[in-house]
Amino acid sequence: MLIETETTPNPATLKFLPNRIVMDAGTRDFATPEEAEASPLAQALFDLGDVTGVFFGRDFVSVTAAPGTAWATLKPDVLGILMDHFAAQMPLFRPASADFSVPAEEEAFADDPADADIVAQIKDLIDTRVRPAVANDGGDIVYRGFDKGKVYLRMQGACAGCPSSSATLKNGIEQLLRYYVPEVSEVRAV
Repeated sequence: MLIETETTPNPATLKFLPNRIVMDAGTRDFATPEEAEASPLAQALFDLGDVTGVFFGRDFVSVTAAPGTAWATLKPDVLGILMDHFAAQMPLFRPASADFSVPAEEEAFADDPADADIVAQIKDLIDTRVRPAVANDGGDIVYRGFDKGKVYLRMQGACAGCPSSSATLKNGIEQLLRYYVPEVSEVRAV
């Protein structure tokens, strides 16, 4: 089995491509070892000790290394865990049990029903133009709300904590949304 790797704009994060579907639908971001308990794969990666984030995309896994960790020493261990997991066709998530819980989504901003058309345009642009580009960099972006001209987005995976994420938000996403949706005045990360 061959697993390709790609760098991301976030130097702490590498994108691993196992040449198969990782998530059939959606994405999943693990920011703590406690969150990773829902997935044997994410937990095994956190158990390495030098991993501070795991993100599952459609066909990739992004792994974020702890500050000061050299990818030259961590990468072979991550590749070994990924190869073992996918070669054995192990489940990505643990079956639900009485003590199983999915972390609660942080509360989204309540959109004003009068802004429904604007919100629909924003979501469409994010889904068709922004998310595919962000996924190429090993991350995802999630719409959280629209209020008085401000769009609130959450960065995940390689994009969370990336040094260039604020530039991406301001120079890329904000300009795109303002161009197509004049009601947008600003984009903020939450």
